Amino acid sequence: MSTPRRAAEAAVAEADALISLPTGVLDDILDRVGLRDAVRTSALSRAWRRRWEDLPSIDFYFPCPDETKHLRAVDSVLLRCPGRVRRLWAHLDEPSAGRIHDWLLVLSRRGVDTLNLRPSSFDAVLALPSSVFACRRLTNLRLHACAIPPLPAGFEGFPELRKLALTCVRFRENGEYQLEEIIATSPSLEKLVFWEVKILGDFKEWVIQGPNIQDIQISSSKDLGWILGELPSLHSANIDTLDYLGGRDFAKFLAGFSNITKLVICTRHSPLNGAIILERLQCKCGNLKSLTLYTQFCELASILSTYCLLRNAPNLERLKILIDNSAEQKFEAHEEFQNSQWTGGMCANLQFMQMTGIHWLPNEMTFIELILSKARLFRTLFITHGENCSMSNEDAMNKILSYRRASTCAEIMFKGKTSVTFFRS
Repeated sequence: MSTPRRAAEAAVAEADALISLPTGVLDDILDRVGLRDAVRTSALSRAWRRRWEDLPSIDFYFPCPDETKHLRAVDSVLLRCPGRVRRLWAHLDEPSAGRIHDWLLVLSRRGVDTLNLRPSSFDAVLALPSSVFACRRLTNLRLHACAIPPLPAGFEGFPELRKLALTCVRFRENGEYQLEEIIATSPSLEKLVFWEVKILGDFKEWVIQGPNIQDIQISSSKDLGWILGELPSLHSANIDTLDYLGGRDFAKFLAGFSNITKLVICTRHSPLNGAIILERLQCKCGNLKSLTLYTQFCELASILSTYCLLRNAPNLERLKILIDNSAEQKFEAHEEFQNSQWTGGMCANLQFMQMTGIHWLPNEMTFIELILSKARLFRTLFITHGENCSMSNEDAMNKILSYRRASTCAEIMFKGKTSVTFFRS
């Protein structure tokens, strides 16, 4: 008997031995190999021909654009496999986008808990059907480059949704109220991500609030009108908006983050009247342990924003400053001026500071000197420089090494030039 034939017979014998395993074990094996390979087991032997159809749950997982051809089999699989569909994760081309309405209706009845949808073409927009709102057992909803339909009449929300991520999606006019309602009717929501969400028309104020929201990440090139409401569980936020503070109260904005432990925020776009507003800031971020600032030390508003945040974070332990590429110093924040911004207890618990993209400008050097001379528990200063430095690295480091240090444990680490661009053009 030829070797290939013997190998084939051995494979069949092994497969038939596997089919005798307990049902739960077989289900676990097929679930781990994925749907496509589970279907391929039909070729092993007659006993395996329809075994995959008895799986209690399946996933449609096609995360790459070149896998859209496999979506042609979704209708067949749904007809042959009556079990629960846990997730649909796919790039949708034009033919599959035309079937998404029917798929979502079936998935809503099969208890789908994860939807991750986007168009397969880079410049395309996927028009979602309203049937997406029928999937009430969702725990994770991620949409990219989708046009969001209006909420259907009688929409009751997503009671089990824990994560909502919207990137480059489009809402119709007054879509801010639609967003507000989706969030408000998702009481289990824990994480909220908005990345370049677009809403047609002029913005109106709307509220982000929820009893279990723990993490908020918002990046936008324009003001979407959002304000923070009651967020008793919020502990981390990442806010990068170019125009959010254009004509609004920065103090009120910061008050919404008063209980968090980790904050990433862009302060380089503070309004022209930001200096006056910041002086009136009353809230204390007493729980804040980690602060990351996208900022610069070239303009008064950004400098005051930085000191305002430091004054109001008495328990801060880690500070990261990512500096704008611009190296033109428009305001001289000399030692006397920056000393005047310091208050008792400021940076009392600060242990680590990282400054990335520094240009060795006088204002930056003065800030470093002040931190080293005041922070008594300080342990590590980590520095990388950007483009257009105002002095040589050797001169800058010699100067920093000569600064007085309030902490005997303070170390200074210099990596060199940063290779990361932190700000959008």
